[in-house]
Amino acid sequence: MQGTVATFDGTTRTGTLLLDDGTELSFPARAFDASGLRLLRLGQRVRIDRDATGEVVRVTLPTMD
Repeated sequence: MQGTVATFDGTTRTGTLLLDDGTELSFPARAFDASGLRLLRLGQRVRIDRDATGEVVRVTLPTMD
């Protein structure tokens, strides 16, 4: 699943994404930490990985595997 960064707080490492269907989705610090990224920019495209319960577990760039 992909979306666009709507907000990102570098201090708390949390933010919200705007999914392609228009839904807003928050992500926790642990999902950002799992990405290996150092920062996100507003408007940046990202890929979202979720667990079986639907919780965001990783936020990465679409080109990363």
